[in-house]
Amino acid sequence: QVQLVESGGGSVQAGGSLRLSCAASGRTFTSYQIGWFRQTPGMEREQVASVSWSGTTTDYANSVRGRFTISRDNAKNTVYLQMNSLKPEDTGVYYCAAHYIRDSGSFYYGPSGGYNYWGQGTQVTVSS
Repeated sequence: QVQLVESGGGSVQAGGSLRLSCAASGRTFTSYQIGWFRQTPGMEREQVASVSWSGTTTDYANSVRGRFTISRDNAKNTVYLQMNSLKPEDTGVYYCAAHYIRDSGSFYYGPSGGYNYWGQGTQVTVSS
């Protein structure tokens, strides 16, 4: 079992920045790839970014590439999502999720259903 707690959400004007944190507890943190997702009312959950267990491999949605940066600090059991140049369309509830890694050399590019554990989410609101 892995428990995930997001923090750092809030309200910001377009062009501003926020840094989200995802703190994990429970099983070995380095056994998990971590992803950030967001959801807005009436829309499907969208994967924003993900990071490998080591932090060396990352993946981003086209809509955020170049503006968002995902990173992790395994000593602190925490994953971060630095969000710059925010746009109103970035508004939503942001969730972090953990995907169990069976092969340390692999990276999961699959859908959100492959993530085993989820946090409760943190609201991000970007006003124009």
